Amino acid sequence: MPTPIPTDGAFKSTCWECSVNCGSIVTMRNGEVASIGPDPDHPYSKGNFCIKGIRGAPGLRDHPDRLLYPMRRTGPRGGGAWARITWDEALDEMAERFAAVRRTHGPEALVAATSGAYFSRSVITALMMRSMGSPNWMINQDLCGGCRAVSARVTGLDIDAGGDLAHTRCALVVGRNPAVADPVQWAALKAARKRGARVIVIDPKRTPAVDLADIWLRPKVGTDAALALGLCHVIIAERLFDESFVGDWTVGFEALKERAAEYEPERATAITGVPAEDIVAAARLYADGPSTFLSGHGIDAFAGGVQAFRAYHCLVAITGNVDRRGGNLRDKKPKGVTSYIEFLHRPAFRLAPEVEAKIIGADRYPLWSGPKAWQMACHNPAVIDAILTGKPYPVRAAYISGVNILLTYPDTKRTLEAMRSLDFVVVAAHQMNPTAEMADIVLPKTTSIEEEEVSYQGIGQSVLLARAVPPRGEARCEIDIARPLLDRMASLQALAADLVPWRSQREFNEALIAGSDITMEELETHGYARRDFTVGDFKAKPFPTPSGKVELFASALAAHDLDPLPGWSGEPIAAIADVPEAYPLELVTGDREKHYHHSRFREQAWARKVSPEPRLTMHPEDAQRLQLQDGRWVYVETPGIDARVRLQLKLSDATQKGVVSTGMGWWRPEVATPDRGVLDSNINAVLSYSGPYDPVTGSASIRGQRCRVSAAE
Repeated sequence: MPTPIPTDGAFKSTCWECSVNCGSIVTMRNGEVASIGPDPDHPYSKGNFCIKGIRGAPGLRDHPDRLLYPMRRTGPRGGGAWARITWDEALDEMAERFAAVRRTHGPEALVAATSGAYFSRSVITALMMRSMGSPNWMINQDLCGGCRAVSARVTGLDIDAGGDLAHTRCALVVGRNPAVADPVQWAALKAARKRGARVIVIDPKRTPAVDLADIWLRPKVGTDAALALGLCHVIIAERLFDESFVGDWTVGFEALKERAAEYEPERATAITGVPAEDIVAAARLYADGPSTFLSGHGIDAFAGGVQAFRAYHCLVAITGNVDRRGGNLRDKKPKGVTSYIEFLHRPAFRLAPEVEAKIIGADRYPLWSGPKAWQMACHNPAVIDAILTGKPYPVRAAYISGVNILLTYPDTKRTLEAMRSLDFVVVAAHQMNPTAEMADIVLPKTTSIEEEEVSYQGIGQSVLLARAVPPRGEARCEIDIARPLLDRMASLQALAADLVPWRSQREFNEALIAGSDITMEELETHGYARRDFTVGDFKAKPFPTPSGKVELFASALAAHDLDPLPGWSGEPIAAIADVPEAYPLELVTGDREKHYHHSRFREQAWARKVSPEPRLTMHPEDAQRLQLQDGRWVYVETPGIDARVRLQLKLSDATQKGVVSTGMGWWRPEVATPDRGVLDSNINAVLSYSGPYDPVTGSASIRGQRCRVSAAE
């Protein structure tokens, strides 16, 4: 049983409001959370924290619009008419309706959606679907880290994304804005710069990291692969690579050398717009390591995202910055600890091979959706197609938990059409959001301070999110939804297997650490458990590839007739714009804001006070040419999408001429209509989800699409 939380006093925990997972101190007063703040003694976050951790979870838990009870739709879908029901009524109806769809169309007609693969709720949901016999599970990683993850997987670089900044001589920051996205990394980067480390920033947009940079490379949107290969070429041509590491622990160097030779600085300049002398200078600076690579989503959501990351991963490898102090450390999960996603690969939790081969997208993107893929997740656009067309087979019911797909999936109108056409939809959420409004049943989910999670940060320690307060109302965590639902479906003989053997979240957490010497008592006492680790022992821990080495020439890609070497194949996104003259600007999405995390916290007054409206950033010279004024409202439109969104214009020379940028996830909880402004404020409403796609992951290009901007009426 969990150790009781004190009704008064303080205890150590972990913030779960984003993937950074900073150490926190929760102070209780009269059984309620009085405050959440940083833990100055935490070995990873070292007292760094952000406003989302301080105000996000408490504000969500106590918000007046918080969902507290199960609800059933009583009118047309999307009509906004709801009635409170009991959990027994909700679970009974879910079991009966899911079982009916399963009987009529087959188990694969059921699909689940969660935010990502890196939370227990996602793994529990995926295993719940498998228990029903469906292999179909959608995650947001196709647009958020998926290309990076697959590149690392096929290359064999199981390295951290943050880098060993405390010991580095040079930090290469690519497509990442740590000042906003990661307070721990940002503090470490500033400290490294202060002690003399050099900094290279690669980003089309001027971010706070540029102020620390010795060299700022500002490539055209979507040309990172060419730039990274240009860096590789200089390092190879000038013999600045690590000959020992390359000789002993990589395969395919000669092939990479030939490919990189196609990107001498002059050609890389022609593609990227970055001056050749700056490419040479950056390559030499990075080669004078140890150097570390800090990467973000800025180079992820492109049709060439995997190859862009492959080029950078090859750069890390040939310079020997793999698992060395000051470079990028390999995964340091404590011995015996199981990661969430490892459960999906254990034989006891797998479906039959012929069933897993039916995952939607497995035929076209086997390294993303296939049975041997690390994620084994659906190709999301193909699921939308299957719902609307019945091909490759019908998808008729959905369980959506902790993700607002009407905001996070591009081409919002089409996703909305798909949701409206389903036979049965269940959404588990904290509040009534645009996706929940399209459901038949809505379930109240626990917030992070009402849950207990165990995870690891990959650097020799596990972290615990202690349960702080009981759930408000009748909110439940994922396992407390899945377990009784599966029991009901078993009684209806509607299960293929029971692959969720844990009866509580505590049981699941104990299973995660069962093979280690870490105990729940240790985690509860300190908030974390830290273990010593070694670096550079490649014989004891070979790389996770068929060769046991870093594969510059990726055999996993070659096996699927994909280019085994990194390369730049042009700007496939340009194919969408048949009339580029009518859409003269490039649209970059994904701008970060400190007080929002994707689509979350738009309902909270403190966040809206700081950033009350969705904004579009434009260079002043473009605004002058288009006769647009700072602070005025504008429409953004893209070719091929029958929609436009209305954003507030912000002029800044931080963005390049000819490029506009904005964030994602905007909706308006205060709007009374069921769509909550999702078609008016959310940039995904004008982004295509119809390709071109990355040939490895199927990721759509949501950055770099052509657009036009005009004054709003």
